[in-house]
Order: sequence, then structure tokens, then C-alpha cells
Amino acid sequence: MVGQSHVVQALGNALSTQRLHHAYLFTGTRGVGKTTISRILAKSLNCTGVDGQGGITDQPCGVCQACLDIDSGRFVDYTELDAASNRGVDEIAQLLEQAVYKPVVGRFKVFMIDEVHMLTNTAFNAMLKTLEEPPEYLKFVLATTDPQKVPATVLSRCLQFNLRPMAPETVLEHLVQVLSLENVPAEPQALRLLARAARGSMRDALSLTDQAIAFGSGQLDEASVRTMLGSVDRSYVFRLLDALARGDGRTVVETSEALRLNGLSAASTLEEMTTVLQRMAVLQAVPEMAAGDDDADPEIAETARLAHSLPSDETQLLYSLCLHGRGELGLAPDEYAALTMVLLRLLAFKPAGKVAAAQAPAAGSAAAHPKKPQPELPALGRIEAVEASAPVASHKRVSAATPVPVAEPVPLPGTALVPIKESNLALAQSERALPAINSGASVELSAAATSRLQPALTNVSAAPADSSLGDVWSQAVSQLVAAEAVAALTRELALQSELRSQQGGVWTLRVERESLSQPSARDKLQAALHQVLGDTAVQLAVEVGTVSDTPARRNAAALAERQRGAEEMIYNDPLVQGLIRDWGAKIVPGSIKPLASKPI
Repeated sequence: MVGQSHVVQALGNALSTQRLHHAYLFTGTRGVGKTTISRILAKSLNCTGVDGQGGITDQPCGVCQACLDIDSGRFVDYTELDAASNRGVDEIAQLLEQAVYKPVVGRFKVFMIDEVHMLTNTAFNAMLKTLEEPPEYLKFVLATTDPQKVPATVLSRCLQFNLRPMAPETVLEHLVQVLSLENVPAEPQALRLLARAARGSMRDALSLTDQAIAFGSGQLDEASVRTMLGSVDRSYVFRLLDALARGDGRTVVETSEALRLNGLSAASTLEEMTTVLQRMAVLQAVPEMAAGDDDADPEIAETARLAHSLPSDETQLLYSLCLHGRGELGLAPDEYAALTMVLLRLLAFKPAGKVAAAQAPAAGSAAAHPKKPQPELPALGRIEAVEASAPVASHKRVSAATPVPVAEPVPLPGTALVPIKESNLALAQSERALPAINSGASVELSAAATSRLQPALTNVSAAPADSSLGDVWSQAVSQLVAAEAVAALTRELALQSELRSQQGGVWTLRVERESLSQPSARDKLQAALHQVLGDTAVQLAVEVGTVSDTPARRNAAALAERQRGAEEMIYNDPLVQGLIRDWGAKIVPGSIKPLASKPI
């Protein structure tokens, strides 16, 4: 018996000490040795030894008449019943009728009922009494792959032994031994494929090996075995995992297409990937486990390399995606398209920085899409203004005839850095352009213009123009946003906070909403500052209170100023005023928008 040492030890001790039970139940999956062990048990009970004088033994000789007859199926005192095809009460009654007769040639009668869970309830009830108190010369051996379907009344009358599925290493070791006796040449990797394909069943392993020998014309090589099994070459799996670790979407799609062209199974691909990912996760959690691996297996080194290149959290995520992705293959119209979507799903969860290098445009297209330069951070100074769209409510009202000190806002993603004065000049685009707003000159508006501008400028607070701390923080947030180093809640914390002090490397920020003062958002903002500014000594502290100078408020003030300039230009245009005076024209409320800044 291979791979069932716990059952062999228990039965061997029982036979050697003559402590025999009247009924045995062997459970386990297909091909693990249930029928085989029942025949060995029958031989142990009836073996007479080489000299014909032997008794009950845990080492049957295999050459006596009883052993030979049991192996050939001619032993009259050993009866096998297939309960899958003889499941009624009549068949069980016929079997139990033989129980009243003593053995003919052997020492014990042995009734072996295979797939016993297939019997009907009536059949089980018919055999209960005999199973509980059989004659001393009668032994019952029951075998099943589904012990949950066996009634508890039957289970309580038997000694139950659970035969385990065999590990691939156990199957491989036995195949090497069998093939060496048969003088069949075999490559180690081919035997590993057969051992894995057996899925714990020694019978399946031997059947697949016999088929592979015929397929390979008397020898076992990896290519022929892989073709016969239809399994995916692990090189595809390693290529996919390496591409996913690097964030290379192109290689993932090309490899998936290669699997399609070669006709390899998408389900088998995901299955092989889960196997490799499970081994990678073990190596990441317990690195010393690599010392016990088989050095002769060439896949071990590649698995270890991938375990170091892929973060453990991404390994767990990819394992889960591959595991659940197998259920999605049947839902998609094309299983290879489903496979590609499962593999690309990990790239959607990877941080943008890890995918950028692999998905960067080619050198030929670099000129068409130039990289936006990142501004440098001076100690103090004003940042360049851009279009912003985040108004901040305030109680202060700004007069349309009073010059507004305009703070320059933080750039948002997708906008370019253009000074406010240039944007006002772009709004004019004619000789009728008004004086620059920041020059301090007052602008007289008509009553209609004043009434139109008043709602736009209401509830907008201008940031202090001479706030050095506000300038430093706005410039820092400018660089973070331009570098796309912050997003979501972290970005809101940066925009809605006010820098209150800089003491001993600790920057104290103040926010109005307590929901922005979460430690996780503060830590992410601090890490982004270290990454972009390169100053790892900066530590952030966040407090809750009233703020007056934040990058978001500077953005809102700049946006309101640009809107004011646009409406001033339209309402004071002589042509527009002539249309209103002569033809009764009206300007649609909300239709005046400042021109978008052009990238530089």
C-alpha cells in the first residue's frame, strides 16, 4: 500500500495481535486503494504461508493457493458485491443467505461491498442485524467514496478508516519505482506532470502513465505528455505572472492570444496559475520553506524569483482573481476573452506609478505627447495660476467696483500653468480689452453688469495676499497635484487645509471638517510630500478649527476673478451694448464662461 501508512499500521497491529473486528469501512476518493486494501485484508486472514502451515498474518505470502485465488478472483470464500448495480433488498438478501454456511476452503468468509452508499434504505435495514452480530467466521468489508450517505446505524457497527488522497510527491516516487522495474525511460518533468494530473489518485496516475507510454511510443518525454494531457506549459504561466508583476498589459494580452492560437485551455491556465501563486504565497510568508524544495525541479527557481518580484498583497489578490475567474469562463461568450479580463483585472488595482513604466508611449509618439514639467519649489513665493473649479463658501461679500487681491490657485489635473494676467489678456482678444484686473484700476460697470456679477462674487473669500505660510503650502500642494501624487481624500486634505506653523520639522495643518483629519489620509499626504519634495524630515500634524487661507479658497478666488473679467468684457463691449440698446437683446444667465487656459 502506497501513501496509506496510517491504515497499514492500524490493520497490521490488529492482525499481529489477533484483535480482529467483524466489519471494516474504508472511505476515500477514487483510486486511493479501497478495493486493493480489502483484498490484502482477505489474503491476510486466509493466508496459509509458503509451507501451508501459516496463520493470520500482517505479511501475506502471495504464493499460497488462497493468496493466488484471491488475486485472480477465484476464491470462493471471498465475495465482492457492487452496490452501484446491486442496490436492492433482494441482492442483499441473497448475499446474506450465504452467511449461514461456513467457509469452504478458507479460514474466513469475507463479504466486500463496494460503493455501499448506493444501497437503498431497505437494503441497509436488511443487513443491520447480520452486520451487528455476524458469525465468527464472517468479516464484512465496506467501501465508499461518500460516507455521508451511509446511515449512522451502519457507521456505528464498523471500524472506519479514511484513505487519504496521495500527494504528488508520493505518486511521483511510486511512478519512478514502477517505471524502473518496467525499464521504461522517462523524463522527470513528464512524471511530475502525470503526478499532478492524477489529483491524488494512484489508479489515475498508473492509467495516465500507461496511456502516455503508448502515446510516446514506449517512452515518456515532457512534450508528448503535455500534449496528451492538454495542460498549459508553465512557461506561459510564468510569463503571465512576470508581466503582471511589471504591470505590462501588452505582454498579458499577447500571451493570452498565444494561448488561444495554440488551443490551450483557459481553465487549465487559471488552474496552473493558482498552483504557482499558492506556492509563491507560501514562499513569501515562510521563506525558509524554499530550502526543502526539490532542486531538480526547474520550476522552483522561477517560482522563487516571482515570489520576490510580486508583492505579497498582489499575490493574494491575483490568487483570488484566478480562483474566482474560473467560474466566469462559462459566462463569457469567449473563454479567452474572459481569461484576458481576469488577468487584466489585477492591473486595474495596481498603483498608477507601477503601471506607468510598462505602458509608456514609444519614442516616436513622445513628441506628440510631451511630458509636462514639474515646477520646482522655492522657499517662498507665488505659484502660477490655473483654471480651478472648487468654490469655497464664506460670509464675506466682494464689491464689483473694488479691486480684489487675487491669490494664485493650485493646479488641478488636466490643466496647464498660465498666469492670471495672461488669461485675462486671452479673454480680451481685441482692442476693446479692459485694463488688467490686478493693476488696481477700478472698473465701472453698468447696473445690469453689476447685478449679473454680484451673485458670482458673493460668498467667495479671497486668501490673504501676504501670507508666507499660505504661499509655501500652496506651492507644495501645487507640486503634489501636478505630479498626481495625491488623490481622493488625501487630495482634499491638501486642498482644504491651512498651514499654521513650521516648527522643528513639524508642519501643523488646520482643517474645518473633522472627516479630513483621518490618520490614514495624513500619513498618505506626508508620504507624498516626502516623495515629491525629497525632504523626509517633514512631519505633518492635523488639527480641526477655522481656516482662512487654503489652496482651495485661493482657487475659488482666482476662478471668481476670471469669471468677473469675462463678464466685464462682455457687458462693456460696445457691440453687445448696442444690441441690448437697439434690439432688446438679453444675455442668457450663466452663459458667460472664461476661456479655458491653453497648455504651455
